[in-house]
Amino acid sequence: MSEFLVFAGMGFQHITDLDGADHILFLLALSAIYRFRDWREAAWVVTAFTVGHSVTLGLAVTGVLDLPEKLIEFLIPVTIVATAVENLVVRDRAGAPLKGLYRPVFAGVFGLVHGAGFANYLRALFMDDIAVPLLGFNVGIEVGQLAVLCVIAVALGGIDRAIEAVRSKRATASPYRVRVVGVSLAVALVAARWAAERAPW
Repeated sequence: MSEFLVFAGMGFQHITDLDGADHILFLLALSAIYRFRDWREAAWVVTAFTVGHSVTLGLAVTGVLDLPEKLIEFLIPVTIVATAVENLVVRDRAGAPLKGLYRPVFAGVFGLVHGAGFANYLRALFMDDIAVPLLGFNVGIEVGQLAVLCVIAVALGGIDRAIEAVRSKRATASPYRVRVVGVSLAVALVAARWAAERAPW
């Protein structure tokens, strides 16, 4: 149990400190379009992301899947940019293809990429037995991810209220749309810079 807790702590720390900044930015991009009332849709998307990165994390750490580290480090910010662009392009979620139900698939596929990024960090920590460390690390990642999402939800709610307080009464865009555009643009710019810096060519 102590080994499980040690690796769970490592997983939690990895997702919540600067080592996990790219994953935190992805979670911000993923959740930028949601409000508290959208928690069911958000839960499906986050669950799909979890499944995606858990699958790849397990495959990569056990040696079944071996992906070039430089390629993964490049693709992670690319997934962030793609998510932010989707936030900007799709204004009407109800009128989106499949009424936006494609988004969990989208998150799951991108989760596969992020799982390989987690694996690159975790692989160096293993000794012989990987079952307990892998489970513990993955649980730590999930708990850390939930903590990050709670902070993001509060922050997004605060941004909405701040925009509402300062915007002109004649403004046509809703505080929600201003928030989605502002957050998504900021995230896309940061992630695009990371992608350019990590380009493997």
